[in-house]
Amino acid sequence: MIALVLASELTKRVVVTLGGEAVAQVRDTLFDARAGRITGFTLSGRGLLAGPLKESLPFSGVHAIGPSAVMIPGETALEKRDLVAGAGEAGHGQVIGAPVLTDQGTEIGRVLDVVIEAGVGGRVAGFEIAADETADRHQRKVFIPRGETLAVSGRALVIPAHARHFVADDLPSFSAQVEAFRAHTAQSYPDSPTIDAGGPA
Repeated sequence: MIALVLASELTKRVVVTLGGEAVAQVRDTLFDARAGRITGFTLSGRGLLAGPLKESLPFSGVHAIGPSAVMIPGETALEKRDLVAGAGEAGHGQVIGAPVLTDQGTEIGRVLDVVIEAGVGGRVAGFEIAADETADRHQRKVFIPRGETLAVSGRALVIPAHARHFVADDLPSFSAQVEAFRAHTAQSYPDSPTIDAGGPA
């Protein structure tokens, strides 16, 4: 099973070295929409009055993402904030609220959060969206996988229409849907780009 985590859950998570030293906490997640990857994290100091740090954490510097901390080998993994922030196509905050369209032109909802594979690589597995339910005119939160390549049209994210058949209502069951979606895509669309194993970009 793929271990998944919401980008919003990483906010304020402590950044700890393998030696056990807490060096910062996650402030925001930087997302490259076209590559479908997390590029890194902006950081803040620890404590109520701590502000933003001049350093950020590129995802290549992450050793592991645990349930309560982001592990790094040491403080040398941190880089100047502009270098990490400039690597991303868009900040996490700019993705939130963006409309989600199918490749057939149907708007299916708006992004609430980004779902990340917890393994090293920063791969985005999909999105939590507020899905439009036209029958009863209300919205419900669902998780939907992203395609092999994530198209960006203006400020909208474009996903394959068949991804709508692999939604889940909660994060634990979404892991199985992501695997089923990838298997279906590989079988039904053999000429499409292959999905990598989530290793470092």
